[in-house]
Amino acid sequence: MPFKVIVTKDFDHMSEVAAQIVVKDIKNTLNNRDNYVLGLATGSTPTGLYKHFAKAANAGAFDCSRIQSFNLDEYIGLPGENAQQRALHPESYGFFMVQELFGLLQEKFKETNVPWGTLVDQEKLLAELKVSPGDWEEQGADKGGAIGIKANAQSEYLRWIRSQILDAYWKKIERNGGIDLQVVGVGGRGHVAFHESGIPFEGNKLLLVKLDENTVANAVKDGHFPSRQQSPWYAISMGTELVYSAKTVLLLANGDRKADPVAESLLDDPTPLVPISYGQIFSGKGGDMVYVIDKAAGKKVLESVETISQRGVDIEDISDQEASKKVEDLVFFRNPDSGLMG
Repeated sequence: MPFKVIVTKDFDHMSEVAAQIVVKDIKNTLNNRDNYVLGLATGSTPTGLYKHFAKAANAGAFDCSRIQSFNLDEYIGLPGENAQQRALHPESYGFFMVQELFGLLQEKFKETNVPWGTLVDQEKLLAELKVSPGDWEEQGADKGGAIGIKANAQSEYLRWIRSQILDAYWKKIERNGGIDLQVVGVGGRGHVAFHESGIPFEGNKLLLVKLDENTVANAVKDGHFPSRQQSPWYAISMGTELVYSAKTVLLLANGDRKADPVAESLLDDPTPLVPISYGQIFSGKGGDMVYVIDKAAGKKVLESVETISQRGVDIEDISDQEASKKVEDLVFFRNPDSGLMG
């Protein structure tokens, strides 16, 4: 099955097409199964999708009570005296999801899950990492990196983080049959969630991440935190190994800043330096990989259509078409029982 790239006119067009893809996949799946597992992302990119999604849900397009969701990531180190305060902090990703999607739904999902980063005390984590250097190893070839806690760690607190915060999350996803469709965005350096540039692809289902200095600087620059000192420096995040274990991965990108990493992920061979390039490996193993990007993010893709197409990627430019064009005309969909269908 081809790797599909759909180039849309702008953010609104991208959001509408992406929402149609998600809604169609949910309806197809629920025709054959009792439940649907949806992977969600935060950030500004999917907010338009979520508004269209909520509108369809509230109009009765599908049954929300049969949907279970799992988010990609959550901060460690948000301001707050306890886990409850941290979870309710306006910059927490749980709070974001309530604002941008969950709170818009008239009928609620069966269950929602956000990685349990707010349960971790950042000061205690830092202290344990400092006094127990033999319990962990840093992974990554850049300024950020994953903290790999060893299974036989002597620190009780680090063992708890590994078993009850990291492993427990991906195991819960597996117990529920895996994610049917995972929504992802694109970081400025091609990262997905907090799987930063340079962190290895394999062996990283759930990551304890020390954030890239560029990521922290951007969070301050964009007004999310008043200073670098008051910004979280760690996070819990799905790694590419877990993200791309979904049946379908739907990647969204808009704006000029995303043009380089999007093009690199399609033109060059997969590399941990551009984490979203794992989509090539995912597609090669039979996964459903769909990019929905606006014209600005797709500028360099459109300049290299022939080269990218030769790499097995199907590119369709609908940027000059009506947003209401039927999505059935654009992409493939999974049949939960018999594989892909046109």
